[in-house]
Amino acid sequence: MENSRASLLFKAAAVAAIGLTATFVMLVQDPSNTLFGGGYPELWRRTGLAGAPTRAAACIFAGVFLLAMGWLYRLLFAPLELLRGVDEVGYIAEDGRSRAQAANEVRRRRKTGELPPVYPNGWYRVLDSHMLERGDVKSVTVLGQQVAVFRGQDGKAYVVDAYCPHLGANLAVGGRVVGGCIECPFHGWQFRGVDGKCVKIPYADKVPEFAKVRCWPSCEINGQVLVWFHCDGLEPSWRVPEQSEITRGEWVYRGRTEHFINAHIEEIPENAADIAHLAHLHTPGIVSGVDLRYTNSKTWEFIRHDWKVEWKPEPEPNKHCSQMLVKHALTVFGRHWPLLDLDVMARQVGPGVVFLLFEHRFLGRGVMMHCVTPVEPLLQCVSHTIFYQNTIPPLVPKFILRAECIQFERDVMIWNNKTYISKPMLVKEDSAIQKHRRWFSQFYSDNSPRLRYQHDTLDF
Repeated sequence: MENSRASLLFKAAAVAAIGLTATFVMLVQDPSNTLFGGGYPELWRRTGLAGAPTRAAACIFAGVFLLAMGWLYRLLFAPLELLRGVDEVGYIAEDGRSRAQAANEVRRRRKTGELPPVYPNGWYRVLDSHMLERGDVKSVTVLGQQVAVFRGQDGKAYVVDAYCPHLGANLAVGGRVVGGCIECPFHGWQFRGVDGKCVKIPYADKVPEFAKVRCWPSCEINGQVLVWFHCDGLEPSWRVPEQSEITRGEWVYRGRTEHFINAHIEEIPENAADIAHLAHLHTPGIVSGVDLRYTNSKTWEFIRHDWKVEWKPEPEPNKHCSQMLVKHALTVFGRHWPLLDLDVMARQVGPGVVFLLFEHRFLGRGVMMHCVTPVEPLLQCVSHTIFYQNTIPPLVPKFILRAECIQFERDVMIWNNKTYISKPMLVKEDSAIQKHRRWFSQFYSDNSPRLRYQHDTLDF
C-alpha cells in the first residue's frame, strides 16, 4: 500500500511537470518574456526561429528533470529487484568467448562427483505472492517438472501439472482461470485447482471420473507460494512457520534477488556450516565486488567485514530445522564501527527455505527469505526476498539486500565451478560440515531420485 501511494504521487508529479513544461514552451513567443533574457540575431527573426532555443532548452530541462525524478523514485520508494540470468554470474569469459560459452564449457568439462540424490523431500518456493494476481496463470519449472501456478477468483493459489492429460497442451500457456479452475487453451477442459479433477468438457455430455491433472500440495505463507515434494508421495510432515509481522503488514516487501546456480542443492545450505570460508571469502569489503580474482585487491583492503558464526541443528520436534547465528562487524581503516554491527539469525526450515532475521538497534528489524528451489538436477533457483519494518526508510533494507547480493555472488562463483566431494579431506575445525551433512541426509529417502546422466551443454 505504501509503495502504491508513492507510485501515485510520483505519477501525479510527473504529469504536472509535463503539463507545466508544455504550457511554458507553448507560451514562449519572445525571449524578453522569459528568464533567459537577451535578444536573438536578426537572421533568426527573419527565418522565424525566434524563441526556438528557449523551447529546446525547456524541453531538455524537462527531460532531465523527469529522468532525475524517476531515478529518485526508484532509489527511495521502488523495491530493489535484481534478477540474474543463468550465465550472468560466476563464470570467467576470456579469449573472446561470451559468458554463455564460458558457462557451457564449464558445465561440459566439470566433474560432478559422487552426488547425493538431487531432489530432497521438503517445501520449495515457486514464486512470490505479489507476482500472482487474481486470475493470473504462471508457467514454472520446479524439480524437473513443468507446473502451472494460478490464482483462482477466490484469491487462493493452486499448483498443478502443466500438461493437460487430454492431448498434452500446456495449461500455463494460454490457459485461463475460471472460478477456482484452470481451463485448457486447446479444447476448453476445466480442471479444479483444489484436487485437479476435471469438472467440465465443453463438447462432452459426461466427464470421466479418471479425468484429472496432478495437483501439488501447496501453501501460501510469508508472501510466497510453496509446493511440497516427497519422492514417495507422502503428505507434508511439517509446515513452514508463519512470520507474523509479514501477515500483519508490519514488515513490508522491499525487494528480491534471483540467481541460477549450477550445483547440487546440498552445496548451498552447507555454506552455513562451513565457518572457515567466511573469513577467507567474505572478509573483503563489498566495494571490492564479486570477481574473486580482484576481491583481495590492496585498493580496497582498508575496509573489511569480520564474522563470528555458530551453526547447530535443532532437536525434536524441529529436527528438520537448523540455526546459524552470525555476528557481523565492520572495520574501516583499522577502526571498528560499532554502529554497523549486525546480528543475524539464519533459521533453515527443511532443504529449501531459510529465514534470515535481522535486528539492529537503529536500523530496525526485518527478514530475508532465502529460498533454494531445484529447477533441474544440477540447476538451482535461489531467491532472496526481503521484508522490513514499514517505519524504516526503504533505503535501509535495499542496502542490506544489495550487500547480501554481493556477498552471495562470491559464493556463486565457487559453486558454479566446483565439484562435489562425497568424502572431503577435513580438519577438526571443519567438524560442522560433517554434522550438517548428517542433518541434511534426513531429507533423502531410498527412492529419492538420483542423477543418471549429465547434459553435455546448457541451452542459453
